[in-house]
Amino acid sequence: MKPLLEQHLESLLNEPVKKTRPVSGGDISSAHQVETAHGLYFVKSSNDPNAYRMYDAEAKGLQQLAATNTIAVPQTHTAKQFEGISYLVMEFVESQRPSEKDFERLGHQLAKLHQAATNGLFGNNHDNFIGSLPQSNQQHADWATFYVQERLLPQIKMAIRQNLLSEQQMRATKKMFDVCQSLFGEVALSLLHGDLWGGNYLIASNGTPYLIDPAAYSGHSEVDLAMSRLFGGFGTSFYGAYYEVITPHQNQPQLNDLYQLYYLLVHLNLFGSSYLGGVLRILKRYFG
Repeated sequence: MKPLLEQHLESLLNEPVKKTRPVSGGDISSAHQVETAHGLYFVKSSNDPNAYRMYDAEAKGLQQLAATNTIAVPQTHTAKQFEGISYLVMEFVESQRPSEKDFERLGHQLAKLHQAATNGLFGNNHDNFIGSLPQSNQQHADWATFYVQERLLPQIKMAIRQNLLSEQQMRATKKMFDVCQSLFGEVALSLLHGDLWGGNYLIASNGTPYLIDPAAYSGHSEVDLAMSRLFGGFGTSFYGAYYEVITPHQNQPQLNDLYQLYYLLVHLNLFGSSYLGGVLRILKRYFG
């Protein structure tokens, strides 16, 4: 951690920093565990031009999840800028390797989070980020409209601009709304984590599940489950516990594909053509 930032944090926390050590912090951030006499903090920092907007959106998302009182998130202290460096200060959560029982608890609590949303609009009152890419949350009354306009089409257009997809391949977009409307039907509105892969939850040393790094918005609960399955899944005890609380959608296998399409497009735009095959497979199956 840079000395000036450490001094600034001492002023912010109103106590001396005893020591810092680097920890994993994501694609654009450096991250440190900061120890004071009264506790441990997790501090992300970056001089990337988008970093402050990303940290501010992350803090807002954590606060939205926390307000449901259904699942734990790290306490957020502040997101600010100092001397050209953006930073986010949060509670540091000591974690452990998850057991089957931990996954079961995570599944139950995620379902409770998804049940906590009240009637309203799909989207959010602020935009945020998915990874390091901007994510529009313009609100819509209809889920299929939101999902096509605010999720699929922006990523497809970005992929075309980057020459990762061709205009010819995108003829399929004309069918997207009708196909999605038919398969989605009427869905309950849920507050989503929005980026629920294996790196975005923790099991605290006392067994409490925590969600971290949200890309939060109101959408269909199966979106979080589809993302959780994209890179191997969370295990049968997690899904069994979740579906004890919320019944699977009648078209769950097809929705799993369509919701994973968004995340595959994000990965295509972030990391390149190794994700193209997965994108084209789903486009052809449903819109070809």
